[in-house]
Amino acid sequence: MLYQASKIWARVEIFCAATLAAAVSGLILLNVITRAMGNSIYWVDEAAIYAMVWMCFLAASAAVHHRSAVAVTLLPELAGPRIRGWLGRFTDLTVFVFAALLIWICWRWFMPLELVRQGFDIKAFQGATFNFVYAEPTNTLGIKKVWIWLVVPLFAFGALLHATANLFHPAPAKEDTP
Repeated sequence: MLYQASKIWARVEIFCAATLAAAVSGLILLNVITRAMGNSIYWVDEAAIYAMVWMCFLAASAAVHHRSAVAVTLLPELAGPRIRGWLGRFTDLTVFVFAALLIWICWRWFMPLELVRQGFDIKAFQGATFNFVYAEPTNTLGIKKVWIWLVVPLFAFGALLHATANLFHPAPAKEDTP
C-alpha cells in the first residue's frame, strides 16, 4: 500500500514537472518574442526561473521513487549481486535519512507552530522569532517568496514517502552479465 501511494505521488510529481517544463518553455519563448519586439516583460525571467526550480525539485523527488537519480555506479558494477543488493539498501537508507533531516530543517525554517501561536499574524511572528520567511517578496513578481520556497517541504515529503516505500520494497537484484 505504501509503495502504491509512492507510485501515485510520483505520477502526480511527473505530471506537474512536465507541466512546469512546458511553462518554462512558453515563458522563455514569450521573453524572446517580446524582447525582439523591443517591449520585454520584466517579470517573465523570474517566473521562468521559479517554474524551473519547482520542476527540478518535483522531478528529483519522483526520481527517488524510480531509483533513477544520477549516480556513480562504478562500485556496484564491480561488486557481486549480494554486495550490490546491500549497496542498494544502503542508498535507500541514506536517502531516507536525508529526507527525514530535510523535513526537520523545513519544520525549523517555517516554524508552523509558532505561526499558529501568533494567530497567523505575520508581523507578530516576525517580532517573536526574527524569521522573515513569510514576508519577503520576490523581486519582480510581487508575491511572497514563501510560495516559491514551499517546494522544499513538498520535495522533502515526496522524497521521504518514496524513500520509505523503497526501504520496504527493495529493488530487484540484477544478475551479473559477462
